[in-house]
Amino acid sequence: MVEGYVHYEITRAQAPMKPGTVSGDIMGKDRTPMATTVVLVDGIGHGVKAHIAAQLCVSRLLGLISTGAGARHAFESVVKTMEQAKGTDMPYAVVTLARILPDGVATVLSYEMPPPILVMRRFSQVLPQRPITGLAGVAYESNCHLAVDESLLIVSDGITQSGLGHGMHYGWTAEGVARYVSDCQGDGIEWTSIPNAVLSRARKNWGAKLGDDCSAVLITARTGKTVSILTGPPSDRRLDRKVVQKFMAMKGAKVVSGGTTAKIVADYLGKELVVEKKLVNLFSPPRYFIEGIDLVTEGALTLNQVYNVLDESPNRLEQGSVAQLHRLIHEADRVNFIVGEAVNPANANIAFQQQGILTRQTVIPLICEKLRAKGKLVIEEHI
Repeated sequence: MVEGYVHYEITRAQAPMKPGTVSGDIMGKDRTPMATTVVLVDGIGHGVKAHIAAQLCVSRLLGLISTGAGARHAFESVVKTMEQAKGTDMPYAVVTLARILPDGVATVLSYEMPPPILVMRRFSQVLPQRPITGLAGVAYESNCHLAVDESLLIVSDGITQSGLGHGMHYGWTAEGVARYVSDCQGDGIEWTSIPNAVLSRARKNWGAKLGDDCSAVLITARTGKTVSILTGPPSDRRLDRKVVQKFMAMKGAKVVSGGTTAKIVADYLGKELVVEKKLVNLFSPPRYFIEGIDLVTEGALTLNQVYNVLDESPNRLEQGSVAQLHRLIHEADRVNFIVGEAVNPANANIAFQQQGILTRQTVIPLICEKLRAKGKLVIEEHI
């Protein structure tokens, strides 16, 4: 068993039936400490109508899950709605939902969609399916365990049916896709290239004119990078040692943000707190140094600057505390924030407002929102 955080990387390749139009295939994802959920929805038909149907289905599935509904309950609820819509003018779509737990246990629920493919280190195979009782329509469940460097491949029927009318009596089929991926693995293809390779082959199968929207989504288990950021003293000073102890026990890189927080950590570790004497550049606040901590920064100014440049490439930033923190966050798959809720009297200074400097309690949720949009697992704990 791999120690530390296992990250489930999501890569995809998609193409609409007609170049320059919207696709009726939509992918959505939800990443929490409990599970990584990926949905691939195929709106029936093509163009705008299919796109809207798929988008509504994705929104409902992820909306139900985000409000606490189990993946199976959300899936069954949507399937029942789709069965009612079938054959009517109501939006109709078919769906695959894959849910992977932190330990690699994966469940794939599919409704009128091709079966999932397990991509192991040396070869690939179609996962067995069993019917889901109590549901009308063609609904199936598959189960497997994803080890590090293994993947799940889910595709729309534009992939598996490619080649129909072009020399393939049954189309490419899921089995054909699995064999093709195995051949690619034998040729040494990188897993990140698999979705594009599958899409390219499907387009070739269809010929000059695509017969359907095509989507290939790969979910790969890999060893993830973690950074933990401790910022702000706890609301109750009696929790100082307990919080620092928890912080030091976390895996991965460690960042302390804030002068008072840095002093608390240095005292706990019995280490000297050293202030950077020579500024690396005129824009970044000075750094501190504590033996055993990867990065120690000033608090509010640094966090605000990181938020302002979070969408920029790390290579564009000048050296300094902001660039170093930005790079650590940029390279991480999981970001843990431990946020102390003690009130900082300095934040009441009108100068902070004049300069547009947001408080720690305001800027950190904004940073977290951006990071989640980038597909990172972000965990906030306020103390």
